Amino acid sequence: MWALSAAGYRRLGAAGALATAAGGWISGKLPAHDPWGLWIDHGSTVRTAAAVLAYTGLTVLVVAWWQYGRTASSVRETLTTLAWWTAPFLLTPPLYSADVYSYIAQGAMVIEGHDVYTVGPSSLDPAGIGGDAAASVGNHWRDTPAPYGPLFLLLSAAVAKTTGGTIVPAVLAMRLIALASLVLIVWALRRLAREHGTSESRALWLGALNPLLLMHVVAGMHNDGLMIGLMLAGLALALRGRWVAASALVGLAMMVKSPAAVALLFIGVTVHASATGPRLRRWAKGLLAPGLVACAVAGSATLISGTGFGWLRTQGVAGNIHTALSVVSDLGLGLGELGRLLLGTDPEPVKSAVQTLGLAAAVALILVLARRSMDGRLPPVHALGLGLLVLVALSPMVQPWYLLWGLVVVAATQQYGRVATVLVVLSAALVYETHPTGATPPYGFALAAITALVATLVVRRTPLVAEEAPVPGPRAAEPAPEPLSAEAPQGTS
Repeated sequence: MWALSAAGYRRLGAAGALATAAGGWISGKLPAHDPWGLWIDHGSTVRTAAAVLAYTGLTVLVVAWWQYGRTASSVRETLTTLAWWTAPFLLTPPLYSADVYSYIAQGAMVIEGHDVYTVGPSSLDPAGIGGDAAASVGNHWRDTPAPYGPLFLLLSAAVAKTTGGTIVPAVLAMRLIALASLVLIVWALRRLAREHGTSESRALWLGALNPLLLMHVVAGMHNDGLMIGLMLAGLALALRGRWVAASALVGLAMMVKSPAAVALLFIGVTVHASATGPRLRRWAKGLLAPGLVACAVAGSATLISGTGFGWLRTQGVAGNIHTALSVVSDLGLGLGELGRLLLGTDPEPVKSAVQTLGLAAAVALILVLARRSMDGRLPPVHALGLGLLVLVALSPMVQPWYLLWGLVVVAATQQYGRVATVLVVLSAALVYETHPTGATPPYGFALAAITALVATLVVRRTPLVAEEAPVPGPRAAEPAPEPLSAEAPQGTS
């Protein structure tokens, strides 16, 4: 039946994306001032109706994505679907986040000579090049130094300078960077899937067509997309034996956001496995060489940017803002408040200690995964994906799109099994946690919880995937996948 085919679900998802984009045009994160008059507030009644439309469209898109995963789709069909679902968001205002305004404002700060690692966007002249962007930054971030690396600040500065800080073209220029990141993710996902003998179309479905990525990388323009794309490209090169170029790309990814540094450990595992000579030499090459290359790239980028090495001290600034998705911060806050009530102690040191313990536990588990990978019990790329998921789970600050750090890596290596099942369910749920304005209302958590419950029940009762369609051309057809359910085996791991 046509409506139940890949083409049918492609059209259904496109309709959902159009509805989300149309609603987001009015209910998204509009700028404080738009001299072009395109992204302006139309009042609370219209804004509420538009938000309902956006949520409805998002639900249609999630259902279409879920059902599309059960169809037999080729790589060509999946790429076509990705284009259809991405197109509606090309001209919208920022959706599900106000971070892009921070990016533009920080770029303007670089141009004007401010130290972005000491002061926040509020330091900008309201009438200057970054004034409109700074006025649109969320309240939590107006006085927060940049936690991003020099490479991304250079890109932001280029956008601010090219557009003169005019808000609409500046945002659309940042979306071009997001789209380039998506292209890089697609390129790397396909190559990593080939290296691991997994389905390219399934990797694209889970890692690129994912509504969580579409909302937060394309619509929301988070720079996590660029970090992930550079990191994945580095991994693809590492598996081809080009570890120097791979380490350099990861070094660039670190100059966007620092969590990409975890990839160096697993690139080192691949280097160690392929190295020859004495044992000490192989260990030194594997554990030190990738890091040295990445540090050289990071240092060069810092010197070229002229922004200084302040990024080394601002990596923890985000942890000062509490997010309910952070288990360790919730636990630390709870224990701190309990101590205050019972003993009259200051809750902040307790919270900080629990956050530190969480990060230490994450590092320990990542090292265990690296060891298992070195012993041949886990593919290095898959182990990296699991390590990034562990890092997110135990971080002092967790946002919904942080799940993408590890999810996109796992998408290329394990597309069936319990880990993939959990990631599918979380992807469907976490898109509801954030309002189109970027706020996190209480009902967002309720919607996410309901979605997670329904998705879990559905995936336990019904297999999520169907057999792959043959890939046209000289390449051999991809192997048919096993059904994905909560009871499925662990796959490649």
